[in-house]
Amino acid sequence: MRKRSKHLLSLVFFTVMAIGVKAQEENTADLITEPMQAEITPKKDTVNSFKKIKLDGISAVVGDYVILDSDIEKTLIDLRSQGASVEDITHCSLLGKLMEDRLYAHQAVQDSILVSDDEVNATSDRQIQQLVQQVGSMDKVLEFYKKETLEDFREELYTINKLRMLSEKMQQKIVSEIQVTPEEVRQFFRNIPADEKPVFGAELEISQIVKAPEIPEEEKQKVINKLAEIKADVEDNDASFSVKAILYSQDPGSKSKGGFYSMTRQTPFVKEFKDVAFSLQEGEISEPFETTFGYHIIYIEKIRGQELDLRHILIQPEIPQAAVDAAKVELDSIRKQIIEGKYTFAEAALNFSDEKETKFDGGLLRNPINFDSRFELTKMDPTLYNQVRNLKDGEISYPLLEADPRGGPPKYKILKVTNRYDEHEADFAKDYLKIQELALREKQYNAIKEWMDEHIKDTYVSVNAANKSCNFANNWVKE
Repeated sequence: MRKRSKHLLSLVFFTVMAIGVKAQEENTADLITEPMQAEITPKKDTVNSFKKIKLDGISAVVGDYVILDSDIEKTLIDLRSQGASVEDITHCSLLGKLMEDRLYAHQAVQDSILVSDDEVNATSDRQIQQLVQQVGSMDKVLEFYKKETLEDFREELYTINKLRMLSEKMQQKIVSEIQVTPEEVRQFFRNIPADEKPVFGAELEISQIVKAPEIPEEEKQKVINKLAEIKADVEDNDASFSVKAILYSQDPGSKSKGGFYSMTRQTPFVKEFKDVAFSLQEGEISEPFETTFGYHIIYIEKIRGQELDLRHILIQPEIPQAAVDAAKVELDSIRKQIIEGKYTFAEAALNFSDEKETKFDGGLLRNPINFDSRFELTKMDPTLYNQVRNLKDGEISYPLLEADPRGGPPKYKILKVTNRYDEHEADFAKDYLKIQELALREKQYNAIKEWMDEHIKDTYVSVNAANKSCNFANNWVKE
């Protein structure tokens, strides 16, 4: 599977991973790896504009976007500074990737795909906050990026993030409705030569039982009263909801941006949150309501068809240490009863676990990457790996206190390795979900390749003479 593997690796690096079939929060690396959009070349007086910019070294032009030689060099340097391996990354491959990004962004504008200023600015604010935390001060950040003022830095970040977000939304649109049927998966697997079948590494199946500390009713009521007070102050005294969110919200993903989120029905928020959000009118503030993360109020800032711009405030009730200790004692008692044979692990999970996502499946954890029940050892989350690596077959861990990675209250859990699988060549029945994922990626790749071929033909593209000899994956030179 050498050619196919290379083909899929290219897909992962250049397309599917960029799509982020996840929501997800952007990190500081976005600042470094995404080059700045250069000055847009005016359609009038194109020749003179070209001559003026050429002094900076133009590598290529795609639609309204100019890529400078310095953009490519800066991207390569920044990849090295992050510790990324650049051994197989060439000047030509980086240029091809930057051209792809700009074609996506250019076409997103043509297709009226919108990215709101609030969404872009919120991302920039979060990135600036992360950078300040990393280097210690804003002055050091500005010095590192060679910017005179914070306003100059924000302006550059705005340009970078706007282009990236347009590119991502365009890619999402291309592949959003692509699916593979069982027959397509079967044909994909059959077409892999026998001596090129993929090999999957050693894997584990892991089950867990979770106990959450019980929060006293008086602590819950304190939070409800506080949120109701904030709601009244905004409605009756014209206080700023955004400022209130910055002051009081405990949601790390939105606090610094005034509680702002842009979401649709497909955004991966918990059901209770989406149900409340989509029941409100523009300008309305919800009553306090509960999710697994705590208590919220939501303010609807703008409704754009099926998309909402909203702000929210999350406050979590205080959990007394006595409640935390009680959860540990209860879970330790459950563990002893399993060891004594009173319950199987699966029965105990069903009867006692507080984690509804796993309790009805015997406590079986699902891999967040593909929702399979198996975790490949070399790709496991380091924290989970360290928790189970020394467990023998049939052994149950002692209660472990763990912070909720999504921001909810901490919980205790016990773990058990329920199955082990040695490294093996792909088996259609046993590894169906993994094979399905490979088939889907190839179909997405083919759809993106077809889209690229079509839109390169219809878009103004110019590659300078020094780069025309590059062996691009796409027909940028239009030969």
